[in-house]
Amino acid sequence: MITSMHFTSLCAFIISTLGFLLHQAHLIPTLLCLEGMMLSLFMALAMWSIQLEASSFMLTPMLVLTFSACEAGMGLSLLVASSRTHGSSHLQNLNLLQC
Repeated sequence: MITSMHFTSLCAFIISTLGFLLHQAHLIPTLLCLEGMMLSLFMALAMWSIQLEASSFMLTPMLVLTFSACEAGMGLSLLVASSRTHGSSHLQNLNLLQC
């Protein structure tokens, strides 16, 4: 039986994944979709650890949230670096083979 909170986190993850797959023109929407995926995973893990009522699983959502914050910081630094060097945030203008 799926509850409304599980359904909400599942829908948020699916919508973020579809947004990530379909909107890859700019770097900002791509980063926002990645953040949505990480936050929905955080919600799912938090609900899972509350349902299990085990203290050993309570740290897992906080680790996911920490990695999500690190990912957001790295993404924003890449956005600033690419807009300074290339002049825009278009992903088609970025070539990873050229430094």
